Amino acid sequence: MALKQLSLSLQFGDIGDAKRHRAALPRHAVARWIRHALDSDAEITVRIVDAEEGQALNRSYRQKDYATNVLTFDYTQEPLVTADLVLCAPVVAKEARENHKTLKDHYAHLLVHGVLHAQGWDHETGETDAQAMEAREVQILAGLGIRNPYR
Repeated sequence: MALKQLSLSLQFGDIGDAKRHRAALPRHAVARWIRHALDSDAEITVRIVDAEEGQALNRSYRQKDYATNVLTFDYTQEPLVTADLVLCAPVVAKEARENHKTLKDHYAHLLVHGVLHAQGWDHETGETDAQAMEAREVQILAGLGIRNPYR
């Protein structure tokens, strides 16, 4: 299966430990992870933010007053996937540490997760949908040489 075309904008907000996060997110790797999760061509912006920006966005758009690991703003799915993925660096780092994952692998998982959301996958609509999305994530990550993040 041929990988899809991707126009990628990778942005870093004013985050702490920026060098570590930039090292975990080389542009070529981010593009590779995203392209493996795409079912069609896409234009995607990935923005890495601090806890304050992450919390403000989550509060504004989901009415949840805390910083979460990844937010997906999906605009179109056809003929082109267009989306913004916002990842909160301190939350991602904390989760990676707590779950004994590398920062790079956790970012890969969350980017795949966000791209699936951008294409209409949803784990909050029921157990069947959650299991299907999780299985798809595991399959994509395995193809990238990344172990099952749910174990």
